[in-house]
Amino acid sequence: MNSNPETAARWGFVLNPTAGNYFAEKYLEKLKAVIKTKNLDAEVRLTQYKGHGTKLAEEFYNEKFNRIVAVGGDGTINEVASFLIDKPGVKMGIVSAGTGNDTIQLLGFPNRFEDKDWDIFLEGNTVKIDTGICNGKAFLNGMGLGFDAHVAAQNYTEDGSVKRKGGDKYLYHILKTLLTYKEHTFKILNGREHSESEYFMSTIANGRRFAAKYFITPEAISDDGLLDVCLVKKIGLLSRIRLFMQVPSGSHLSDKNVEYFKTDSLNIHFDQKVPFHLDGELFFDKDLSVSLKPKSLEIIYNPYGKHYLTQKTQKIL
Repeated sequence: MNSNPETAARWGFVLNPTAGNYFAEKYLEKLKAVIKTKNLDAEVRLTQYKGHGTKLAEEFYNEKFNRIVAVGGDGTINEVASFLIDKPGVKMGIVSAGTGNDTIQLLGFPNRFEDKDWDIFLEGNTVKIDTGICNGKAFLNGMGLGFDAHVAAQNYTEDGSVKRKGGDKYLYHILKTLLTYKEHTFKILNGREHSESEYFMSTIANGRRFAAKYFITPEAISDDGLLDVCLVKKIGLLSRIRLFMQVPSGSHLSDKNVEYFKTDSLNIHFDQKVPFHLDGELFFDKDLSVSLKPKSLEIIYNPYGKHYLTQKTQKIL
């Protein structure tokens, strides 16, 4: 019997076999081997359609599983987290098997687990983080409007299925959208403050990093009860390129075209439905109501690695 006390828990794994261009389907055998080797009390259930991850998380919770793990990409993570918010007595885990990796790296784990990563993961160290809510849907890392939403839209076919994401393909979509994107005008109401303008990009975040290396909201802390908002006004091509070069270091905050503030809620209005993303998952709407649930999700993280989480544990300052 494994002496690690966390292995005495009941582990429910929600695996999306189509994630990562079917990498997750191949990963199933590895997961079964881990369960056997670590002597876990565990079950693996596969998603069969969009939204099924939420239902499976609910089933595990009702059956008294107290460790519920999303195995997949951004969509699977979002579906599982959406149910587990404000659920007492359960820890959420994430094992990346998709092409998106921002949320897993927020927690200090690599995009692909090695044996040593499983050992740390099964220790079950947790932190309670805030969760963002937009029109009733949850996000852990952040949401985007404008430029980055249009980049995300390049990863979807007309019927809503996901194309290949990640790596060089993502960089290609960024460069293409830099050249072609047309700004939208929209209204933002933040408490008593109101603004209306054309924005190139708008990010509302609980985490700091996007697309693996872009620190769009470098001051974000995932347990401070506030969302970080980064607005980039309408800019020309040269300014877009300069911004693209500044964001990896977070130095864009000093740019005159960038507005940055913190809030616990805001409302956004467009004249027509536009794309926006929640943790990389694409949606369309014209009126967005965004709020925050403080410390509402207990999630497994790597306390020994480089993560981007809380006031007490942040490692990049």
